[in-house]
Amino acid sequence: MASEFELIRRHFERGARDREERVVLGVGDDAALLRAEPGMELAVSTDMLLEGRHFSAGADPRRLGHKALAVNLSDLAAMGATPRWATLAIALPSDDERWLAAFAQGLFALADAHAVALVGGDTTRGPLTISITVLGEVPAGLALLRSGARAGDDVWVSGELGGAALALAAREGRARLAAADQEAAFARLDAPQPRVELGERLRAIANAGIDVSDGFAADLGHILERSGVGARVRYEALPRTGAFARLEDAELERRCVLGGGDDYELIFTATRDKRPVLTALAHELALPLARVGEIEAGEPKLAVLDARGATLPPVAGFDHFAEPR
Repeated sequence: MASEFELIRRHFERGARDREERVVLGVGDDAALLRAEPGMELAVSTDMLLEGRHFSAGADPRRLGHKALAVNLSDLAAMGATPRWATLAIALPSDDERWLAAFAQGLFALADAHAVALVGGDTTRGPLTISITVLGEVPAGLALLRSGARAGDDVWVSGELGGAALALAAREGRARLAAADQEAAFARLDAPQPRVELGERLRAIANAGIDVSDGFAADLGHILERSGVGARVRYEALPRTGAFARLEDAELERRCVLGGGDDYELIFTATRDKRPVLTALAHELALPLARVGEIEAGEPKLAVLDARGATLPPVAGFDHFAEPR
């Protein structure tokens, strides 16, 4: 088996490509040395992906490399931060060089797309576990927080909801999709696109933000709890893939749209006068932004209303400590 240092050198040390002017020292030493911009605050996020919990055994390594970084970039996007640097800690059951090469390709393709430098990390033998820490910058005092929602704000969400959960349902045999719908759903689950540019633009527009990692209802609930407000959301206004209409399973659709994790879209709140600005931004970014509800004064509770105005029953989001199905 190749040594730890050989694996790092072959697959994760990139030399001059990581020597941007603010990476004083990158991979290869005991610690990285970074130079932050004056007037900026550092945003730091860590996510862990565990085989059998967050992805299936035999998952495509290139897509896994992409997703491992994407979920972290999504956290920074939710706070309006620009990603700069990342570290990778990975436990490997074996030194499969082809697997590692594909994983590194997926990771670096996304890193390069967002100008993120890999500046350190660790490797060891063990059950396949991937942990990435990403560091970004946001102008001092402008980070989007979960605690910023105010009564009277609109609730918005980007893109579409439920696609990743629908892919999981298809893989588990709980849904039968047409080939094109299945391919699109699997792409949403395995290779999510973090809304980095949207997040950067929202820091001058939105009051609060969060990404959809555990499910729309659960994640909006975090904003409500931290902000001390309630919300009313129109279920029919929630954006979703057209595959649900073709599937004609209303209960599965509701569970996926409200409770499905791994979408990595952004939920955010903004004052009503920002509606024209957000409509223009959606057009500029070629990214749908849907206004789905309103923030209300009162207890931090979410009411999801159907087309007749009746409150739908709650749907639980993803629980990282629940027993896997």
